[in-house]
Amino acid sequence: MIFVTNSEGGVTYVSPEWCTFTGQPAPEAMGYGWLGSLHSDDREAAIGFLRKALAQQCEYSLRHRLRRADGSYAWVVVGAVPSFGPPGRSFLGYLGSLTEISPSGSEPISAYGTLERFVPPPMHPATPPGSALELVADHLLMAHGLIEQDGAKEMLPVLRQALMTAGVLLARSMTSRAPSDRFH
Repeated sequence: MIFVTNSEGGVTYVSPEWCTFTGQPAPEAMGYGWLGSLHSDDREAAIGFLRKALAQQCEYSLRHRLRRADGSYAWVVVGAVPSFGPPGRSFLGYLGSLTEISPSGSEPISAYGTLERFVPPPMHPATPPGSALELVADHLLMAHGLIEQDGAKEMLPVLRQALMTAGVLLARSMTSRAPSDRFH
């Protein structure tokens, strides 16, 4: 599942897989409405962590429980990389992904996050990308994590530019299509 935020951290795009997984319509997820799908025990920790990431404008990974459409919870890992653009490398927001890591939210673990590092897990077969652009964004996010591990830091500026472009295109697609065309 792919998402895009603005510079204040408000969601401007969620992939159709978000809607299918959570049962929450995309318009309700916009801004900070998506927080309603977090497990109540994880919400405070997740919000505090995301505020730190936003203040530092850094990449992050966050694990928490997310409510499914049927009301059950699953553990997901969320990760995002910041986008910067003109003027003067202004912070534009995040491009990120969510991946289910455990189908049950009842394991005795807690929500936690890591700043300055995002290595996305492999895509979960239950939530494949819904469009070619979302698949490209997923692969760009995975490539970003691999480059970080491999030490090929010279490639990061080009990859971050590609991530920013993918995020802009995804957000633009959310506002340019008729509402009935945006969702499954």
